[in-house]
Amino acid sequence: QGHLVESGGGLVQSGGSLTLSCVASGFDFKTYGMNWYRQAPGRERELVAGISSASSRIAYADSVKDRFTIHRDNSKNMLVLQMTNLEPEDTAVYYCRAQRLQSDYWGQGIQVTVSS
Repeated sequence: QGHLVESGGGLVQSGGSLTLSCVASGFDFKTYGMNWYRQAPGRERELVAGISSASSRIAYADSVKDRFTIHRDNSKNMLVLQMTNLEPEDTAVYYCRAQRLQSDYWGQGIQVTVSS
């Protein structure tokens, strides 16, 4: 059974940076598309960024484009989200997700809080 563990969250001031990591185990990571989602209090979970299995396709939500960078290291079973110029509106629980056909795994989520 697949397992995803996020790390790197925390509290940062507006304009600051954080890097989130997601380590995968229990499935063939390099064959899965990977995504970062977030959910703010009282709001629906939203897709932040996605990357294909071989990193050939990458996409971002408009709200984070030019501020966030997603990348993966298939040799380490790791997904990374580099976040810069953070805004209070980026405050949320961030989740990584692995998808391939009918397989779908989620991490437990990690809190990111941006103070103004």
